[in-house]
Amino acid sequence: MLATGKKIYFASDFHLGVPTRTASLERERRIVRWLDNVRSDAGAIYLVGDVFDFWFEYKTVVPKGYVRLLGKLAELRDAGIPVYFFTGNHDMWMFRYLEDELDIPIYRQPIQCEFNGKRFFIGHGDGLGPGDRGYKFIKKVFSNRLCQWLFARLHPNFGIGLAQFWSNRSRKGNEKTPDKFTTKEREWLYQYANRKLETEHYDYFIFGHRHLPLDLTLENGTSRYINLGEWITHYSYAVFDGKNVELKYFRDS
Repeated sequence: MLATGKKIYFASDFHLGVPTRTASLERERRIVRWLDNVRSDAGAIYLVGDVFDFWFEYKTVVPKGYVRLLGKLAELRDAGIPVYFFTGNHDMWMFRYLEDELDIPIYRQPIQCEFNGKRFFIGHGDGLGPGDRGYKFIKKVFSNRLCQWLFARLHPNFGIGLAQFWSNRSRKGNEKTPDKFTTKEREWLYQYANRKLETEHYDYFIFGHRHLPLDLTLENGTSRYINLGEWITHYSYAVFDGKNVELKYFRDS
């Protein structure tokens, strides 16, 4: 049960680390300002994947940077505010660092929650729905423990540099066909949510990944598919006030 006056916040796709160190740093500061802005009434905060554009944890090494965000998350946890972290397709190599250092649970698959009698289905959204077999195969490879062990044998200077090179190359390819909304029928997470409703009821499906702030009513006429958008151009997030979920945009000075 959500405490009186408290809200649940959802955000995703910060993609910290790109396109440049300067731009990423300013975006990180903006995210920290948003966290400061919502902390007074936050009953919980869900970070729903692709917080980092790339992340790989060696046994004693994590990627450089992000100290402002990590410090703020530590501050929120020390203040007793629950924070939950979902891995996305860019930061699926998040292991136990956040759990061990910040006491933040990490989810690698969608989860089901209930708040104030409303049922939520929450996940990053990558690999769900029809099609995209190429990515689904690559995800299985990247999730393989042997592959992760082999990558960890690379020196961090080389391994992280190599991963960032491929991430940037993939991004440039995606920029040629940017994400956009056309119709509900072609929105594959919308279709995935409709199929889930055939076997079990949910009031809200909360996803990221698509980089599009979307609030669409599903085919049963009551449930809704919410996509959280991203923090490169939209600075969008969702908030549940105990009765309803609303998409919002963070605008500061």
